Amino acid sequence: MTQALYDHMGISDKCLLNKALFKKLFQENAALDITDKKALKDDVERIRWVYTLKPATVNIAAYSDDEREYDEIAVLQIDLTTAIRAQRIAAFVNKAIPYPIVIVFSLADVMAISVADKRVNQADKSKWVIDDAWMTDWFNPDAPNTAQQEFMRDLSIKTLSFVNFYAFYTDIKNRVIALNAATKSGAYALVSDEGTHSRAETLRQLDRLAQEKAELQNKMAKETQMGRQIDMATQIKKLADHIHDLTQGL
Repeated sequence: MTQALYDHMGISDKCLLNKALFKKLFQENAALDITDKKALKDDVERIRWVYTLKPATVNIAAYSDDEREYDEIAVLQIDLTTAIRAQRIAAFVNKAIPYPIVIVFSLADVMAISVADKRVNQADKSKWVIDDAWMTDWFNPDAPNTAQQEFMRDLSIKTLSFVNFYAFYTDIKNRVIALNAATKSGAYALVSDEGTHSRAETLRQLDRLAQEKAELQNKMAKETQMGRQIDMATQIKKLADHIHDLTQGL
């Protein structure tokens, strides 16, 4: 099923690794709490290191500055038995592997892609900080809708920046953000770096507003006083209008 994605990406066979990663690696190299350990044990069926992109295998230069070291990029596939803790799994996998990684989650006939920027921890140069993490919605790459089809087409490495690995990875991340925007707006489109930053902030705001709206709806369902119900309904309507206006701007 995920082969449709890899076919669109068109990564050279020189980068193919297809190596199994055992759960013990993450138990030893990531500070897992009880929930993480349960997710690793119960939710993860298997993990494969599918591709490694290095300057020696693809014509892209390494990138390094005071905050980032993008010497290579790994593409991992994680086959799941349930998607409920996928984002949590992505977080501890990123902590365990010191390279920027593209995680391809697979579950039955659907998949999702997770990316995250990594910065060197200024207080401890041997560690890194995970931020700006994004994950697509689940979709079937063998039967994509228009936006998903355009997204996979735009993941072809021929369309990504070859300036260096940081620019290359940023292009992938920007495409994930574009697909997430399309999930809400209905239209997939790449925009400038500045536009992507604005779009990312809007998506985060939409998530916060949606959570606030859901919490208010739950409270209103339990409220017995008519006055309070009316106040909550008014707040919910304002949130819905705000969500609509922000979505139109994506």
